[in-house]
Amino acid sequence: MDLQDYVNHFDSMTCIISVEKKSDGSYGKIRIEVGNPAYVASFDKANAPIAMKDENGFVPGCEYTTYLPKDLNFEHFVVASAVNKKPMHAYIHPDRFPIWFNIFSLPLNIDDPDKYYCTYTQELSTEANTEQMTNLSAKATSQVLQTCIKLRSSTNFLKTMDEIIHDIRTACEASYCCVMLTDFKERTCSLLSEDIAVGVPQHSLKNFLDDSFIEYAESWLKTIDGSNCLVIQDENDMKEVKLRNPNWYRSLKSAEVESLVLFPLQYNSETVGFIWATNFDTKDTDRIKETLELTTFFIASEIANYQLLQRLEMLSSTDLLTGVLNRNAMNNRVLRIVTGRERKPESIGIVFADLNGLKPVNDKEGHNAGDCLLKEAALILKLSFEGCEIYRAGGDEFVIIALDKPRKEIESRVEKIRKDSADPQNVSFAVGFYYDDKGGDIRVAMREADALMYEDKKQYYDRFPELRRK
Repeated sequence: MDLQDYVNHFDSMTCIISVEKKSDGSYGKIRIEVGNPAYVASFDKANAPIAMKDENGFVPGCEYTTYLPKDLNFEHFVVASAVNKKPMHAYIHPDRFPIWFNIFSLPLNIDDPDKYYCTYTQELSTEANTEQMTNLSAKATSQVLQTCIKLRSSTNFLKTMDEIIHDIRTACEASYCCVMLTDFKERTCSLLSEDIAVGVPQHSLKNFLDDSFIEYAESWLKTIDGSNCLVIQDENDMKEVKLRNPNWYRSLKSAEVESLVLFPLQYNSETVGFIWATNFDTKDTDRIKETLELTTFFIASEIANYQLLQRLEMLSSTDLLTGVLNRNAMNNRVLRIVTGRERKPESIGIVFADLNGLKPVNDKEGHNAGDCLLKEAALILKLSFEGCEIYRAGGDEFVIIALDKPRKEIESRVEKIRKDSADPQNVSFAVGFYYDDKGGDIRVAMREADALMYEDKKQYYDRFPELRRK
């Protein structure tokens, strides 16, 4: 077959790609054998819609990596068509390009003992085409639609995300599926939801999240290298990860991960998180990738809306004088926990800290002096209970909520406050501390801590009756 004559019959940008056959059944080098005039013109530096690595224009028969970075997704796509003889279609927006790609590939039956062949046709556009985005198989469409319905009808975002992640893990036949949120400006990441298959000895991601994990997540973006996702199907793919990101490779190996599909969650050109599934059914890779490409679009949008509402709530929940959270924020926090809108904590630590001596300062030195004392008290509590939630419940009363913190850690902080408060020359607090290591009812814990605080205040005024409120 005259490949050049054949490809010239296509009007759209089209080339013919070859995949090298290997004796062990695997594939080798992937080459762009020939291109039609429209395809070759795209390599002209002056008119090219996308930037190429090689500035010398198109040369028939070169490896694709002459022009583009090595891309596992591209390789999976052409191997599925050329080697596995499957007609392929994808509609994608790789981060490395400012355009959308509508891609088609058809297998070619060419008698060549050394190579497989396929056509590769691409249409480019600067704007997303919703019709193409939703051009999915029936099974993928059904799964995406189920996700959309659950997201839009949800009254409990966290619970709904748990259901969706369970559905995705089940559909992928994966051992593990997870959504992790990221904030690269604040250098933080957090677990939103995860689902683990029954009988799989998988540790929760939250056991590994610390201040440095955001750097680890950042390295994933470098490994993906401008593509829209990363799919690892076999040991050959793992070797590429080992080359690009050795630390991640070692981590995957130690966790006995044999296959992985990972998508950055993008919203308004920002990465708001990642979703991934491990040890999935690699026989169904094309459908899984097709489903997640659109599903992640909706999940990222809902996450962004959820985070926006949280930020707006935070703006309306700060005590303007002290900078800590206000009573409204505390009530909302407690309500979310009690009603199940937030996950029930494994342990609850509550500290009530009532500022001693505020009234005498207000009476003798004026309210400006009293305000300064409140600000100083709030600063002490923020420094003493770093990593906990600090609220000004009203007047001179502060509440610290410490969820899933070790008892000894909170006890030592409380004892430090008590020791400092024993000296009336210091900023002094009456303190009540209650801890429930079973994660019981937070309202009960708050009542107990409040009662203990009043006992401590009574003892303080018994020691210093001249400071008693009048």
